[in-house]
Amino acid sequence: MLDVRRLRVLREVAAQGSFSAAAEALAFTQPAVSRQIATLEAEAGTRLVERSARGIRLTPAGELLVGHAMAILDRLAAAESQLAALADGTRGRLRLAAFPSANATLIPLAIAAFRADHGGIELRLAEHVTSQALAGVATGELDLAVVSSAGELEAREGVACEPLMDDPHVVALPRSHPLAERDDLTLADLRDETWIEGRPSECTNALLAAAARAGFEPRIAFEAAQWLGKQGLVAAGVGVTLIPSVALATVRDDIALRSLGDAAPTRRIWLARQDGGYVAPAVAPMAAILHRVAQEHCFTCDAMVGAPRALSSA
Repeated sequence: MLDVRRLRVLREVAAQGSFSAAAEALAFTQPAVSRQIATLEAEAGTRLVERSARGIRLTPAGELLVGHAMAILDRLAAAESQLAALADGTRGRLRLAAFPSANATLIPLAIAAFRADHGGIELRLAEHVTSQALAGVATGELDLAVVSSAGELEAREGVACEPLMDDPHVVALPRSHPLAERDDLTLADLRDETWIEGRPSECTNALLAAAARAGFEPRIAFEAAQWLGKQGLVAAGVGVTLIPSVALATVRDDIALRSLGDAAPTRRIWLARQDGGYVAPAVAPMAAILHRVAQEHCFTCDAMVGAPRALSSA
């Protein structure tokens, strides 16, 4: 096995044309350079340098090895530079995942801010429900994930989670609805409404739990899993639905959004990363950006729903 350090000495001898000049360039003594070349020749099993009173000359084997040495040392220098860039966060990659409604608002803003400050990082985004995202983080396929199900977080090993923000749900009403102009709306005011919800989901579960606390069982007559379908039904005046604050950017103009006050159904959104093992250097700056974007989002939701209250941020 050829020693890389001795290859560096050989390259310098070839470049300088003498042992003494190579020793000066490397801050070695001349005998040390001679020993390094002699050892390299023993490793190579052949003479690499011809010595004479007029200086040195590379043998054909020496010329061959110098060519390889230059390529090897250049690749090593590139590797060292890239490792340094990876360590300080100016190069590398970041694999991020988020659930669909977070991709409507939080994630695009965070990606734009991240790319402005960390353009050298290769950033990839996948859209996953919480269970898929947590599995990806646990196996190392994902570096960071925005997730929303507390129950699944508690049961997942190998994943560390931190709260990102609280995500209150607002109610979407037809523009012509008598309650569309109320600022002090509560869920109890909607006990007689027809509800539009998807199959068992976080929004549906949040509605059922909050309605139970308000003393009624909601009448869910229309099923729609996607936001576009829900909003179309609301706009047509056939019912009302809940929309999480992170999805407000997707809301069409012909429906009204109203806050449900401090008792609004609320879910907590989390950041998930691996618990132990390798953590990509880009995780920390992206997490900081996500926290900032989430906080800014919490203070802009009120303008969209016309409600005089601040949404809390974790």
